[in-house]
Amino acid sequence: MRPSTIFGRRLPDGGTIGVAAPAGPYFNRSEVLRGVEWWEARGYHVKLGEGIWDRDDYVAGDPKTWARDLMAMFADPEVDVIQVLHGGYGSSQTIPYLDFEVIAENPKALVGFSDITSLHIAIGGRTGLVGIHANGLHGMGSPETSAFSKERLLSVLRDGGAGEVPRDPDDPYVRAIRGGRVTAPLVGGNLWLVMQTLGTPWEIAGDGRIFFFEAVDHSPWEIDSILTHLLHAGKLEGIAGLVVGEMANCDWREDRPEVPRTKSLEDVLEEKLEPLGVPVLYKLPLGHGKHLAAIPLGVTATLDADALTLTIDEPGLR
Repeated sequence: MRPSTIFGRRLPDGGTIGVAAPAGPYFNRSEVLRGVEWWEARGYHVKLGEGIWDRDDYVAGDPKTWARDLMAMFADPEVDVIQVLHGGYGSSQTIPYLDFEVIAENPKALVGFSDITSLHIAIGGRTGLVGIHANGLHGMGSPETSAFSKERLLSVLRDGGAGEVPRDPDDPYVRAIRGGRVTAPLVGGNLWLVMQTLGTPWEIAGDGRIFFFEAVDHSPWEIDSILTHLLHAGKLEGIAGLVVGEMANCDWREDRPEVPRTKSLEDVLEEKLEPLGVPVLYKLPLGHGKHLAAIPLGVTATLDADALTLTIDEPGLR
């Protein structure tokens, strides 16, 4: 049975952001320093985890260190919000070393997306803690991250994120793959990472919930394969609704010649998702695109595919 929802506190003026690196490492030190400076320029404090400078090829050191830093951030009374360095790969290796009782006793917003989906699903499933699907510290300092994305995250951390999820300011087009309206808890994240929870003790539960996913750098046939896997595993049975976010670089293109140009990404989404018989909304800025609208995961939301809206009904922070 899913535990009761618990909430971290809103980020106060002059509050402290604790930063851990439970996935990919930094490449240039300026990636970390830029993010720190972004927060400090707005009057906040940043506390870096002891292992933030660790690097072992494609991961930031070892899983026990990642877990130690995360647990230290949860237990530290000075830390208001925990933000990961960024995604990449590796966060699922951290899960066996987490102390879920300590997390539940010290609820705080965990901010990150992409590979951090593993942590959102595991921690949310075990403790009921609301996570924040948004950029890590690297993104806050990166010149490639839009002002929309940064300010949206700051707004969610300060106010809790209730209200309609904004559309892409450059391309506000959103479409319904299947109409309808439903209110339910919102769960999900990166599609590849969602699939990788199958068969684990922290396997995602979608029954009675609005399932959200996004993806990056998968061809249409790969998206077809992942959705087919989830269908075969029964993970799309019983969901209340479905939100498809940004599917960055997931359509057929000339530099991906391994398969003939047949089905488009939208063909795949229509064929796999429309028969589910639930509302399905596509193209909100929730993923690896230019703009990322931060959202709380685990809270009640209303998906109105007829009105082309996803509305967060309760603040994700208190």
